[in-house]
Amino acid sequence: MSSTVDAAAVTRFHDAELAQPDWPALHGAAELAGIWRAISANHHFNCLLWQEEDRARRVDVPAAAIATSKRLIDRYNQQRNDAVEAIDEALLAALDRIEPGPGARLSSETPGAMMDRLSILSLKMHHMRLQTERSDAGQAHVQACSARLQRLITQRHDLAACLDGLLREAAAGQAYFKVYRQFKMYNDPALNPYLYGQPVGGTMPAGS
Repeated sequence: MSSTVDAAAVTRFHDAELAQPDWPALHGAAELAGIWRAISANHHFNCLLWQEEDRARRVDVPAAAIATSKRLIDRYNQQRNDAVEAIDEALLAALDRIEPGPGARLSSETPGAMMDRLSILSLKMHHMRLQTERSDAGQAHVQACSARLQRLITQRHDLAACLDGLLREAAAGQAYFKVYRQFKMYNDPALNPYLYGQPVGGTMPAGS
Protein backbone atom coordinates (compact mmCIF):
# COMPACT_ATOMS: atom_id res chain seq x y z
CA MET A 1 0.00 0.00 0.00
CA SER A 2 1.31 3.45 -0.90
CA SER A 3 2.42 5.62 2.01
CA THR A 4 0.81 8.63 0.33
CA VAL A 5 -2.47 9.64 1.93
CA ASP A 6 -4.59 11.83 -0.29
CA ALA A 7 -8.15 11.73 -1.61
CA ALA A 8 -7.25 9.85 -4.80
CA ALA A 9 -5.44 7.10 -2.88
CA VAL A 10 -8.28 6.80 -0.36
CA THR A 11 -11.05 6.59 -2.95
CA ARG A 12 -9.08 4.06 -5.00
CA PHE A 13 -8.68 1.96 -1.87
CA HIS A 14 -12.39 2.17 -1.06
CA ASP A 15 -13.40 1.15 -4.58
CA ALA A 16 -10.87 -1.68 -4.75
CA GLU A 17 -12.14 -3.18 -1.49
CA LEU A 18 -15.75 -3.01 -2.65
CA ALA A 19 -14.80 -4.74 -5.89
CA GLN A 20 -13.66 -7.84 -4.00
CA PRO A 21 -16.37 -10.53 -4.14
CA ASP A 22 -15.73 -11.60 -0.53
CA TRP A 23 -15.70 -8.08 0.93
CA PRO A 24 -16.41 -7.26 3.73
CA ALA A 25 -16.43 -10.82 5.07
CA LEU A 26 -12.69 -11.05 4.39
CA HIS A 27 -10.91 -8.17 6.05
CA GLY A 28 -7.24 -7.51 5.32
CA ALA A 29 -6.54 -4.70 7.78
CA ALA A 30 -3.98 -6.84 9.62
CA GLU A 31 -1.85 -6.77 6.47
CA LEU A 32 -1.76 -2.96 6.49
CA ALA A 33 0.29 -0.65 8.66
CA GLY A 34 -0.04 2.82 10.09
CA ILE A 35 -2.84 5.06 8.97
CA TRP A 36 -3.96 2.68 6.23
CA ARG A 37 -4.90 0.13 8.83
CA ALA A 38 -7.29 2.68 10.37
CA ILE A 39 -8.62 3.74 6.95
CA SER A 40 -9.28 0.08 6.13
CA ALA A 41 -11.00 -0.53 9.47
CA ASN A 42 -13.25 2.47 8.99
CA HIS A 43 -14.29 1.29 5.53
CA HIS A 44 -14.76 -2.26 6.75
CA PHE A 45 -17.12 -1.28 9.55
CA ASN A 46 -19.03 1.09 7.26
CA CYS A 47 -19.60 -1.86 4.92
CA LEU A 48 -20.75 -4.08 7.78
CA LEU A 49 -23.04 -1.28 8.97
CA TRP A 50 -24.56 -0.98 5.50
CA GLN A 51 -25.35 -4.68 5.38
CA GLU A 52 -26.78 -4.76 8.89
CA GLU A 53 -28.91 -1.66 8.34
CA ASP A 54 -30.48 -3.46 5.36
CA ARG A 55 -31.07 -6.58 7.44
CA ALA A 56 -32.68 -4.54 10.23
CA ARG A 57 -35.42 -3.44 7.80
CA ARG A 58 -36.69 -6.99 7.27
CA VAL A 59 -40.33 -7.69 8.10
CA ASP A 60 -40.27 -11.46 7.56
CA VAL A 61 -38.16 -12.41 10.60
CA PRO A 62 -38.82 -12.58 14.36
CA ALA A 63 -38.31 -9.48 16.49
CA ALA A 64 -35.28 -11.17 18.10
CA ALA A 65 -33.48 -11.10 14.74
CA ILE A 66 -34.04 -7.34 14.46
CA ALA A 67 -32.79 -6.87 18.03
CA THR A 68 -29.62 -8.76 17.10
CA SER A 69 -29.15 -6.50 14.09
CA LYS A 70 -29.61 -3.41 16.24
CA ARG A 71 -26.92 -4.54 18.66
CA LEU A 72 -24.56 -5.25 15.76
CA ILE A 73 -25.29 -1.81 14.31
CA ASP A 74 -24.35 -0.19 17.62
CA ARG A 75 -21.13 -2.23 17.79
CA TYR A 76 -20.10 -1.50 14.20
CA ASN A 77 -20.89 2.19 14.59
CA GLN A 78 -18.66 2.38 17.65
CA GLN A 79 -15.81 0.64 15.78
CA ARG A 80 -16.33 2.88 12.77
CA ASN A 81 -15.99 5.99 14.95
CA ASP A 82 -12.98 4.55 16.77
CA ALA A 83 -11.31 4.17 13.37
CA VAL A 84 -12.08 7.79 12.45
CA GLU A 85 -10.34 8.92 15.63
CA ALA A 86 -7.38 6.65 14.85
CA ILE A 87 -7.06 8.21 11.38
CA ASP A 88 -6.95 11.71 12.85
CA GLU A 89 -4.48 10.66 15.54
CA ALA A 90 -2.13 9.25 12.89
CA LEU A 91 -2.38 12.37 10.75
CA LEU A 92 -1.76 14.66 13.72
CA ALA A 93 1.30 12.60 14.68
CA ALA A 94 2.67 13.11 11.16
CA LEU A 95 2.02 16.86 11.47
CA ASP A 96 3.59 17.07 14.92
CA ARG A 97 6.42 19.37 13.77
CA ILE A 98 4.14 21.68 11.80
CA GLU A 99 3.32 24.80 13.79
CA PRO A 100 0.09 26.48 12.66
CA GLY A 101 0.66 30.07 11.60
CA PRO A 102 -0.96 33.03 13.38
CA GLY A 103 -3.74 33.20 10.81
CA ALA A 104 -4.33 29.43 10.58
CA ARG A 105 -7.97 28.42 10.55
CA LEU A 106 -9.47 25.66 12.68
CA SER A 107 -11.31 23.08 10.59
CA SER A 108 -14.35 21.77 12.43
CA GLU A 109 -14.42 18.74 10.13
CA THR A 110 -11.37 16.53 10.43
CA PRO A 111 -9.68 14.55 7.65
CA GLY A 112 -10.82 11.35 9.37
CA ALA A 113 -14.43 12.50 9.24
CA MET A 114 -14.01 13.36 5.56
CA MET A 115 -12.54 9.93 4.82
CA ASP A 116 -15.48 8.38 6.66
CA ARG A 117 -17.86 10.31 4.40
CA LEU A 118 -15.85 9.26 1.33
CA SER A 119 -16.21 5.65 2.45
CA ILE A 120 -19.98 6.03 2.73
CA LEU A 121 -20.15 7.74 -0.66
CA SER A 122 -18.21 4.87 -2.21
CA LEU A 123 -20.77 2.47 -0.73
CA LYS A 124 -23.66 4.52 -2.10
CA MET A 125 -22.03 4.63 -5.53
CA HIS A 126 -21.35 0.90 -5.49
CA HIS A 127 -24.90 -0.05 -4.58
CA MET A 128 -26.50 2.57 -6.83
CA ARG A 129 -24.43 1.23 -9.73
CA LEU A 130 -25.77 -2.26 -8.99
CA GLN A 131 -29.28 -0.83 -9.25
CA THR A 132 -28.52 0.49 -12.73
CA GLU A 133 -27.54 -3.05 -13.77
CA ARG A 134 -30.71 -4.79 -12.58
CA SER A 135 -32.40 -6.81 -15.30
CA ASP A 136 -35.57 -7.19 -13.22
CA ALA A 137 -36.17 -3.45 -12.85
CA GLY A 138 -38.01 -1.16 -15.23
CA GLN A 139 -36.42 1.50 -17.41
CA ALA A 140 -37.65 4.33 -15.19
CA HIS A 141 -35.93 2.78 -12.15
CA VAL A 142 -32.67 2.31 -14.04
CA GLN A 143 -32.73 5.88 -15.39
CA ALA A 144 -33.48 7.35 -11.95
CA CYS A 145 -30.64 5.37 -10.37
CA SER A 146 -28.26 6.36 -13.18
CA ALA A 147 -28.99 10.04 -12.50
CA ARG A 148 -28.47 9.51 -8.77
CA LEU A 149 -25.18 7.75 -9.44
CA GLN A 150 -23.89 10.73 -11.41
CA ARG A 151 -24.82 13.05 -8.57
CA LEU A 152 -23.03 10.80 -6.06
CA ILE A 153 -19.93 10.83 -8.27
CA THR A 154 -19.99 14.64 -8.27
CA GLN A 155 -20.47 14.74 -4.49
CA ARG A 156 -17.49 12.46 -3.94
CA HIS A 157 -15.36 14.52 -6.32
CA ASP A 158 -16.24 17.69 -4.39
CA LEU A 159 -15.54 16.12 -1.00
CA ALA A 160 -12.25 14.68 -2.25
CA ALA A 161 -11.15 18.17 -3.30
CA CYS A 162 -12.04 19.49 0.16
CA LEU A 163 -10.01 16.74 1.83
CA ASP A 164 -6.96 17.43 -0.30
CA GLY A 165 -7.32 21.14 0.43
CA LEU A 166 -7.36 20.57 4.19
CA LEU A 167 -4.41 18.18 4.09
CA ARG A 168 -2.45 20.66 1.98
CA GLU A 169 -3.27 23.60 4.26
CA ALA A 170 -2.48 21.60 7.41
CA ALA A 171 0.94 20.61 6.02
CA ALA A 172 1.63 24.29 5.28
CA GLY A 173 0.52 25.48 8.72
CA GLN A 174 -2.44 27.34 7.23
CA ALA A 175 -5.10 25.17 8.89
CA TYR A 176 -5.30 22.77 11.79
CA PHE A 177 -7.71 20.25 13.27
CA LYS A 178 -8.18 18.28 16.46
CA VAL A 179 -9.26 14.77 17.37
CA TYR A 180 -12.92 15.04 18.28
CA ARG A 181 -14.04 12.24 20.59
CA GLN A 182 -17.51 10.92 19.87
CA PHE A 183 -18.26 9.60 23.36
CA LYS A 184 -21.07 7.26 22.27
CA MET A 185 -22.83 7.25 25.63
CA TYR A 186 -25.45 4.68 24.67
CA ASN A 187 -22.73 2.05 24.22
CA ASP A 188 -21.19 2.66 27.64
CA PRO A 189 -22.81 0.75 30.55
CA ALA A 190 -21.48 3.41 32.93
CA LEU A 191 -23.18 6.26 31.03
CA ASN A 192 -26.42 4.78 29.68
CA PRO A 193 -29.05 5.03 32.48
CA TYR A 194 -30.99 2.11 31.00
CA LEU A 195 -27.91 -0.03 31.53
CA TYR A 196 -26.84 1.10 35.00
CA GLY A 197 -30.40 1.12 36.35
CA GLN A 198 -31.06 4.76 37.30
CA PRO A 199 -34.51 6.33 36.95
CA VAL A 200 -35.18 7.92 33.55
CA GLY A 201 -37.93 10.51 33.29
CA GLY A 202 -39.25 9.60 36.72
CA THR A 203 -39.48 5.87 35.99
CA MET A 204 -37.12 2.95 36.24
CA PRO A 205 -36.11 1.16 33.03
CA ALA A 206 -38.16 -1.94 32.31
CA GLY A 207 -36.75 -5.00 33.99
CA SER A 208 -34.79 -3.04 36.59
